[in-house]
Amino acid sequence: MGAYILRRLLLVIPTLLGIMIINFTLTQFVPGGPIEQILARMEGGGDVFEGISGGSSEVLQSGESDYIGAQGLPPEFIAELEREFGFDKPPLERFLNMMWNYMRFDFGESYFRNISVLDLVLEKMPVSITLGLWSTLIAYMISIPLGIRKAVRDGSSFDTWTSGAIIVGYAIPGFLFAILLIVLFAGGSYWRIFPLRGLVSDGWEDFGLIHKILDYFWHIALPVFASTIAAFATLTLLTKNSFLDEIKKQYVMTAKAKGLGERRILYGHVFRNAMLIVISGFPALFIGVFFGGSLIIETLFSLDGLGRLGFEAAVARDYPVVFGTLFAFSLIGLVVGILTDLTYVLIDPRIDFEARG
Repeated sequence: MGAYILRRLLLVIPTLLGIMIINFTLTQFVPGGPIEQILARMEGGGDVFEGISGGSSEVLQSGESDYIGAQGLPPEFIAELEREFGFDKPPLERFLNMMWNYMRFDFGESYFRNISVLDLVLEKMPVSITLGLWSTLIAYMISIPLGIRKAVRDGSSFDTWTSGAIIVGYAIPGFLFAILLIVLFAGGSYWRIFPLRGLVSDGWEDFGLIHKILDYFWHIALPVFASTIAAFATLTLLTKNSFLDEIKKQYVMTAKAKGLGERRILYGHVFRNAMLIVISGFPALFIGVFFGGSLIIETLFSLDGLGRLGFEAAVARDYPVVFGTLFAFSLIGLVVGILTDLTYVLIDPRIDFEARG
């Protein structure tokens, strides 16, 4: 197993490098870079993309800067901006310098926020941890017992109506469900039971311990519920199908012939085999929710998390934030893939990736 882990760790390097090369190359062809953004604002254009789409600004002739919005500004000022942001260097040199810094976990400083990328990510982390952790845990806590029950009572009225409810829940987009929750329970049109903004109330630091915990769960109830609905449906059906496959196997028939009770058969024999796929996917599911948390849900509930950070950085062409978070999240995602394989082995020691390799 050690050799397999070593091979996987060595594969992380070229994979991560490929991800960064592709994304860095794409940004070289995307209009509206950070300098264009600054110049457009200084010229009173508001947004550089208005000039690009409207065609009202003309690109300067040869010998002058080709940045849209540069008209009327001295070339020396533009050249100074280029030096400040590092755009006076060739793309290859900029990429190599960036990767060298990232190898030392130096992600630089945001162009527009005057804060280091690492501090910025840590600042937004509580929201993403909240949505990712609680949504994943709640989905597993509900889906596994429900999926087992549906497998045991396959074809019954209970299985039929719960399947209908699950399909309806899965069909409703998370953001639409979030709007429904706001309308019903956050003062939209009916009851004002839950708050609409933030992760905690003002003055939370001065609350007692119990009050802090209750206030925290009071704020996260609706956004977590909205982000859980799709994962809940998928996990329930996956659990049911896994158990149905195992229940039909010969060893279950043998256990029943020996007179073992249904509960002992399910949780003493079937559970470990049936939950292999479900439980081993926990790390990947958590990372997916954690890093890919719904931007719309964060926006609707005024939660300033990594989803909004990534979107705003992409729009503003804040490249240190875009590439720094991309590098860190890609690295974590690749490591989680290795942890997922280790989880398979932990649940079922019969799996031997090294023998397969």
